[in-house]
Amino acid sequence: MIRWAGPQDAEALGRVMFDAIHRGRSPYTPAQQNAWLPEPNSGRAWAGRLARQRVAMAEQNEKAIGFMTLAEDGCIDLAYLLPEYRGHGLFRQLYEQLEADARQRGLDSLYTHASLMAEGPFMAAGFVTEQAEHVERGGQVLARFLMRKWLI
Repeated sequence: MIRWAGPQDAEALGRVMFDAIHRGRSPYTPAQQNAWLPEPNSGRAWAGRLARQRVAMAEQNEKAIGFMTLAEDGCIDLAYLLPEYRGHGLFRQLYEQLEADARQRGLDSLYTHASLMAEGPFMAAGFVTEQAEHVERGGQVLARFLMRKWLI
């Protein structure tokens, strides 16, 4: 089931993000994963970050299994699925809900800073890679991609 998340979902979504980064196969090293997110997001700052965006979340048996966020400027800030739910069309379902919302609001394009793991799913949704990026976190350098999809 896909639905819009509310403040009550923040802690569960923090756990999904942590598990998505740390469990399952990853092109990032354990040191990079730990630098990216050393512990699950929680608390006021995390809830505030989510509250400033539209958050589509997926649930199964009332358990959060994935989510994707859309900021006012068209940035898909966060996109995470639990590893066992990858490859089943869930990314596409979450994305389609956000794209429909963006179109309804009259946005011209969507963009994201996609991880190495997310580049493929975003490409499959029609995004193009504008440039490779490298971001430093906790003494580790993480590769990612600036990607965009025009909606007009």
